[in-house]
Amino acid sequence: MTRRRSQPWIQRYARVIMGILAVVGALITFYLTIKAFSGGLVACPIGANPGVSGCDIVLSSPYAKVFGWPLSLFGLLAYLSMLVFALSPFVINAESNKKFRNQVDQGTWQLLLLGGTAMAIFSGYLMYIAFFVLKDFCLYCIGSALCSIGLFLMALFGREWEEMGQMFFSIIIAGVVTLVGALGLYANAGDLTTTGGGARTPIPVPTVAAQPPYGWEITTTSGESEIALAKHLTAIGAKEYGAFWCPHCYDQKQLFGKEAAKELNYFECDPQGNNPQTQACRDAGVKGFPTWNIKGEMISGTQTLEKLAELSGYTGPKDFKYKLPSQ
Repeated sequence: MTRRRSQPWIQRYARVIMGILAVVGALITFYLTIKAFSGGLVACPIGANPGVSGCDIVLSSPYAKVFGWPLSLFGLLAYLSMLVFALSPFVINAESNKKFRNQVDQGTWQLLLLGGTAMAIFSGYLMYIAFFVLKDFCLYCIGSALCSIGLFLMALFGREWEEMGQMFFSIIIAGVVTLVGALGLYANAGDLTTTGGGARTPIPVPTVAAQPPYGWEITTTSGESEIALAKHLTAIGAKEYGAFWCPHCYDQKQLFGKEAAKELNYFECDPQGNNPQTQACRDAGVKGFPTWNIKGEMISGTQTLEKLAELSGYTGPKDFKYKLPSQ
């Protein structure tokens, strides 16, 4: 009688471990998604620059959105998919549906390997962006990256692959497709486009962390319409709350141009910024940047000049020079 070979522990519990990693990753991305849609700041006091939240810098950067949607939403969907792939064989009765369960087991392992590879490669690319382009870090992003890498390693070593060549071929294909896709998605991250003077000319947004107290320099010039709108907003008592390190606040300034931006009633909410008015921001209940107070209504996020004109009752010239890519 031959003794059955004992299965290594990592293979016995691989699916359970992957299920746990997927749940942790889903919780992280769910929290970030809720904050992204609500416009709130995440609870993350640590960053590369003293006094500035690295999470807010990374999560407010142009790299934090894909097709206008929060990147964390796609991460949440990916983790939920991996959770289903990992645990689906457990819901099938092994005695009455043994053949079907084996088919599901085989098929989902391939999906786990492909999904784990794609998530690990994409997370690695995002870590490169955070550390070397934005020159900061986000603890939630690091946690999600560790979960993605863990899923990949468990998919790789959690079972005994019979066809090693096919396994490595799948990893290479998934990795190349993911990397090329990531480079394509972020080829023009953070661009603003101008519609004045005919052809659309991209105006790049800085992708490095802003330094206190002024942040990035405004590179666009204002037209008559932008200046008139800014003066109108100030005249009716409209207020803009922001932070020097916030890319979305910078986008808002770029839409107005440097001349018009000086006319705005702007409140700097970060203590390290120029002329900080932190208490005024607290009193106003500001939870995200930028936030506008127009006629008593609080509006969060970068607003188009057309939208600001509508909300404020502006009736002057509206041949605005710049717009966001999503307009």
